[in-house]
Order: sequence, then structure tokens, then C-alpha cells
Amino acid sequence: MKRRQFLNAASVLAVGGQIVATRAQAQEADDETGGDVPTAHRDFGFEDVAAIAEDRATRVYTQPVAEQVGSFADLNYDQYRGIRFRRDLDPLEGRGGFALDLLPPGVIFYEPVNISIVRDGVPQKLGFDPHMLEFDPSQFPDGADLDTKGEMGWSGFRMRTTLNKPGVMDEFLVFQGATYFRAVARGTLYGLSARGLAIKTGSPDGEEFPLFTDFWIHEPDPDSAGTIRIHAILDSKSVTGAYEFDVSPGAVTMVRTRVALFPRIDLRETGIAPLTSMFWFSPASRRTVDDYRPAVHDSDGLQMHTGAGQALWRSLSSPKNLQIASFVDSNPRGFGLIQRKREFEDYQDAEASYHLRPSAWIEPEGDWGDGEIRLVEIPVENEFNDNIVSYWVPKEPITKGKRREFQYRMSFSALPPSELPLAKIRQVRSGRSINEETQRSYIVDFDLSLFSSELPESKVTTSKGKIVHAYLKQLPEQQVLRLAFEFQPENAQFADIQAVLTGKDGIALSETWMTRWSA
Repeated sequence: MKRRQFLNAASVLAVGGQIVATRAQAQEADDETGGDVPTAHRDFGFEDVAAIAEDRATRVYTQPVAEQVGSFADLNYDQYRGIRFRRDLDPLEGRGGFALDLLPPGVIFYEPVNISIVRDGVPQKLGFDPHMLEFDPSQFPDGADLDTKGEMGWSGFRMRTTLNKPGVMDEFLVFQGATYFRAVARGTLYGLSARGLAIKTGSPDGEEFPLFTDFWIHEPDPDSAGTIRIHAILDSKSVTGAYEFDVSPGAVTMVRTRVALFPRIDLRETGIAPLTSMFWFSPASRRTVDDYRPAVHDSDGLQMHTGAGQALWRSLSSPKNLQIASFVDSNPRGFGLIQRKREFEDYQDAEASYHLRPSAWIEPEGDWGDGEIRLVEIPVENEFNDNIVSYWVPKEPITKGKRREFQYRMSFSALPPSELPLAKIRQVRSGRSINEETQRSYIVDFDLSLFSSELPESKVTTSKGKIVHAYLKQLPEQQVLRLAFEFQPENAQFADIQAVLTGKDGIALSETWMTRWSA
């Protein structure tokens, strides 16, 4: 599935109104998902979802697929855009300040998804019904077939709330396609995606894409404080999972996440809290790009706060060949894909508005133990496909037959809500050296505001080749401290380069900047 197809298709459908379900319908819906209907004394919750996931893990996996029939068969992109959920059929009826749109099948979205509303503790299934949709007459001049639905189901959903302007219900969250979901905060536009789980990403055997097959959206009460709870089931040939998302939209849209995994096999290369983004080029990485814009990316760096208190910034790239980098850690404090450059002048793109794309930050809760933050960079030749993936890989395998839990807070905002008191990298630039053709020049600008009149010391290292002519220069007007150096590859085909500013005692005063050079 192409990312831009996903992004555009998920951004064009409207909202809807009221659905009433009986307890008998709730029983039928719950029977379909393999769980027990909760009694009046026990509301449907996370352990109910976990019980369903655990039961499924004992069975052979069958991927849900439904043939597209009636008006949903052979849709083109514009026709799909012309199908909208009816605003008068909002299943949440605006309760708690939230609205819900159900998304139709078609084009690239063909797996049916079970969606239920949990009302007064009881799940009530929202069955697929074409009568709940509006069809643009310009795309369906002969009208739509509202009575043929076969085995099709909803393909996902989106949530709305008052986010940017009073009285306007903006979308802030969408689940559609595999286990992808995206969220925005106030003043930002859709960009990078989160995922439920990453399995064998970058593997020569091919990646496995799990599916969210079932959702339970809890009707918020007046005291929900702007938070809505969503439960989900993840399923694939390797693992099932129970998910709980407590979503609070705002200036920072927070998604507090709980995961219980039930493997069908031993999982050794599985990514927890994965993020997926796009990076094509920047001023530090555009050797083969002929484009009028200075930069094109949804994220420009992987930021990490380690368990030992280090602040790391790994500049992203679009390499010639697939690259995987690993950063070993224990109980990381946070990591995420960040869009740090936030001015229009950084991109000069009036349509894509890359300066408004959100950053996503993961803060683990509880003991995550030993493991590594992994970064996968895939070659691309344009901006229409995701090519960047980051996630946590636990050192201890996730073994068959054992329940394994993770909890974390995921925030979508312009920049991460928490920062360490160290000088941050403001920008990075790179180009061929004017002194020696075989060398490459690097410019790394740090925030000057944290330094007094006494300059720090710079430490620049490389895994291969050598660093020459490194020096620091203050640029007071720009409020940056510029580190300049040249890299001599010698016979290397690739090299990991890093730089940090320190005091005379060797203690870091800045983030540690990292990049990978390749021939």
C-alpha cells in the first residue's frame, strides 16, 4: 500500500449521526469476535479484549478478505473520494465533544474491519450498510447501488473534535489500513504514521503486516476530560495482540497505549511502538536530487533520550541501499521521529506544507529492560512512499505461548513535549569539499543560547575514514554555534560519524549528532 494513497484516501471522507443497537445486537457482535457479553456488573474492557486475542492465538491465522461488489467494485481514486459518511448518522452523537466517521471499503482498503460502540459497558456492533454513505453524483452519475454489500465491511474510522476553531469538528485521528494510524495536534497536518507492531521490517524474507481486525470505541461520558478510549485486536500469522488507546486531542495529542501480545511463534525481530515516515532529501542529503525545494520530508531526525540520560539526534537520509542502524539501550526515556525544521522557508512548498507536519514521541512506561532502538532507511526517488521506520526491539525474545505487555505514551505535536537541558542541533548541511574533491564538508549548527562567552569543546569521531579541519564558530545574529569539519572517506564504503559539544570536564553540553555517510 502506497503511503500517499493511504494519506489522501484517509483524508477525504466526512462525518455522521445516530445509530441505536439492542442488547441482542451487542450479543451477536460479541459472538462474532469470540468474547463474552459483559453483564451489568462488568463493563467491557482491556481484559476482555486480551481474552479474545489469547484465544485467537491458539488458532490458525486466516486473513480477512472480502470481494468488492456493487458500487465499491473497481473504484478509481476520485470515485473513492466521492463516498462520504452521512453526517446525520454519527454513532457518538457528539457525546463528550467527539464525532465518529465510518470509512467505506474500496480501492486499496479491502479487509473488512469489525467496529463496535461500547455504550454503558456493552459492545454494540456497527454493521456495514451502504445506506449510511453519500455518493457524489458527479462520480456516480447513474446513482449508487445501496443494496449490494456481499461480505464487505467498514475499512476503518476517523475521529473528530473541536481542535483548531470553535464550532469546527476537525479530524484528529484515523485508523485505516493494516495497523496504521495517524493523529494530529492543534496547528498541524497529517504526516507520519504510527503502527501497532513491526514484524521483520527490512528483512530479506519480506515484512509481515499485521491487521487491526476489530475495534471497540467507548462512548465518552461528560466527565471524560476530552479523552476517548479505543480497544483493538491485532492479528497476523505470527502474533495476536490486545490494544488499548486513550486518546486526548489538543495542542499535544496524547495517545496512551497498552499492549498485550500473544505470539503464535517465537518473535525475535519484532518492533514495539513503531513509527513510519518519509524522508527524501534535505540540505545535508541531496546529492542526486534536482528539485526547486530546499528539503522534502515528513521527519528530519530520529531523536533519542537514553536510559543513561544521553540526548541523541540521528539525521535521516534516503540511502542508495537499504540501511539499518541500531542503538543499544536499557529502559529508554523516549524516542521518536521529529520534524524539527518548522518554517515555510525550510521547504518552500505551499501545497504539501511540510513545515506543519507533526512529530511523534514515544515515552515508555514501566520496565522495558534491555534492547535497541532500530532505524530502517529505505531508498526512494520521490516523496510518495514512506521509507523511514523506527521502533524498539526488546533483547529478550517474545516467546510463543506467553503473554507480553508494553505500555507507553505517544504524543503527536509540533515538537516533543519534553526536552533535556542540552543544546539542540538547529540544522545540518553537507556538500563536496572545496579544498579536496575526495572529502566532504559538514556544517552542524547548535543552539547558541545555552552557552556563555566561553566556547565549549567539540568532539567529532568517525567509524571509518578520518575527520579533518574541525573548528567552532559563533554566529550571534543567527543564535547558533557552528561546528564545521571535513570527512575523508579514504577507502571506506560507509561510515558512522558523530559529534558532540562538551565542557572542559568532558561532560556533554549538547545533543550528540549522528549521521551515516555512504559512498
